Formats: sequence, C-alpha cells, structure tokens
Amino acid sequence: MRGPSGRIARFRRRLHPGRNPLTRFGDRVEAALLVLVFAGALLALPFAAAFGSETYAAQTARAEQERTTRHPATAVSLAAAPNQPYSTDGAGAPADQTTVQAAWFDARGARHTGDVLADAGSPAGTHVTVWLDQRGELTNEPLSPSTSVADGIFAAILLWVAITGSLAGLYGIGRFAVSRVHASAWDRAWAQARHDSRF
Repeated sequence: MRGPSGRIARFRRRLHPGRNPLTRFGDRVEAALLVLVFAGALLALPFAAAFGSETYAAQTARAEQERTTRHPATAVSLAAAPNQPYSTDGAGAPADQTTVQAAWFDARGARHTGDVLADAGSPAGTHVTVWLDQRGELTNEPLSPSTSVADGIFAAILLWVAITGSLAGLYGIGRFAVSRVHASAWDRAWAQARHDSRF
C-alpha cells in the first residue's frame, strides 16, 4: 500500500506491533521508545508552560524595575546626521537611522553629550527621544509588555523543543542500535543457512 494511508499503517505497526509472530524483540523495543517520545512530548507541555510563565513573570518584574530607574528625555543633535544610503549589516537596504553627536540635560539640569540615533540626513538641532538612567547617562528603553510576553512564549517553546529533541535523539540512537542488532542476526542466520546448504 502506498500513499499517506500506507505510511500511517506502517507507523501504526511500528507504534503497536501487536501479537504478530514475526515481531522481533527489537521491534518491541523500538515501539516502546516511540511511545516514550510521544508521552514525553505531551508531559513536557505543562513544564514548558510553567517555565514560560516564570520567564514572563521575571521579565515583567525586570521591566517594572527599569521603568522606575529610567526615564525618557529629549536630546538635540549637535551636527547634521550623515546620509547613509546603505545599511552596514551587508543587507544592502537603505539605512533609516545613523549615529550623531547630541546633547541633553538630566533631571538635575546637568548637560551631557554622546552619540544617539537620528534619522539619516536630519539637520543639526533635531530633537531625538532618548532614555536616561538615574545618573543621566544613555541607556536602553525599558522592556515593553509585548517583549515580556514574547520572551515567555519563546522560553516555553525552546524548553519544549529541547525536551522533545532529546527524546527524538534517544529514539534515533535506540533505533540505530536495534537495526544493528537485526542486521547482525540476519548475517548470522544467512551464514548458518549457507553453511547448512553445503551438507
């Protein structure tokens, strides 16, 4: 039998050999390993979900802490931003932003300078939104709620893939070992049959 139905039938026989007298011990071992892979993949789901939930909670707490220690400010570019026709990542796409020297004031009124991102080709005096830490230095924008959600989902998927991948690798190793045993048994039987045919 060919086609999808044939593959499904072969998969069923591999998963559940039954009481077929032609079934070898190695076939039952392979079936047990295959059941282990599916059972492990299902059992890994709640663990992966819990891990993703913990990651989300940790990222949310981090975001809340960052929002209390960081604040937005407005920097003013001190020079015109250079025209950068192509991005530096090698993709060949036009670059939307480039770095430019700018100045800003912190919450205490102290003046700071540094490199900020501005639109390519923007003139001097362009206002750019930046994020500052408690010392008035440039820092990254706090994590957004969507980023925390994405990190939690990614962590859950990554753990589940790692577990199922390990189980699939175990199944592959077991199947290889079983096939080697079957091949050795076949070689011995064939050698014995050739030996018996001489007499």
